[in-house]
Amino acid sequence: MEPVTLTTERLVLRPFAPADVDAVHGACQDAAVQRWTQVPSPYRREDAEYFVERVCPEGWQQDTRYNFGSFTRDGGRLVSSIGLVGLALMPGEQRTAEVGYWTAPGQRGRGYTAEALRAVARWAFTACGADRLEWYAEVGNEGSRAVARRAGFTMEGTLRSRVLHRGTRRDAWAGSLLPSDLGLPSRLPYLPADGGPDGAADGGPDGAADGGPGAVPR
Repeated sequence: MEPVTLTTERLVLRPFAPADVDAVHGACQDAAVQRWTQVPSPYRREDAEYFVERVCPEGWQQDTRYNFGSFTRDGGRLVSSIGLVGLALMPGEQRTAEVGYWTAPGQRGRGYTAEALRAVARWAFTACGADRLEWYAEVGNEGSRAVARRAGFTMEGTLRSRVLHRGTRRDAWAGSLLPSDLGLPSRLPYLPADGGPDGAADGGPDGAADGGPGAVPR
């Protein structure tokens, strides 16, 4: 996959570049980012360099993960990191991917990450042929769940032992987003269990406010 740049009303989403190392390092010093995501703790500058200069570009080159940094159009401040994993690895018609994200301290509560997440989702559905996006976060991560809901994800329940964090398995909240949730056509027909119209999904966002950092791709 060739790296791409996406734009929204307030943000530019692009692959991370070496000049972003300091901003990533600073954001990942935040206690909430370290509590709820898989970033190393303590988070050293070498960790930011590895993520920006190795993990991100190799993910695009090898089609294993597509990481975007979202930045304000006014001033270029780092807002969040959003990753999409699993899409190219799914066999046949199983075009499902997982999204993960964190939000930099000082940029929370403004709807930025939900705005960026919707842009990544639209790109995944239209350019990558995804049929379903999945979101997981450890139970208790209210900020990540609020962002997912605001972006349009439907909460689907709690999964036991779904995530691994600091050497222990934790229960996770799960949610999903379908093309129809964003008013987009589905690549394949969808027959909901409730017998609703083909290609439509029941449910939708509940209007929760934007929140803080979420889970990074696992």
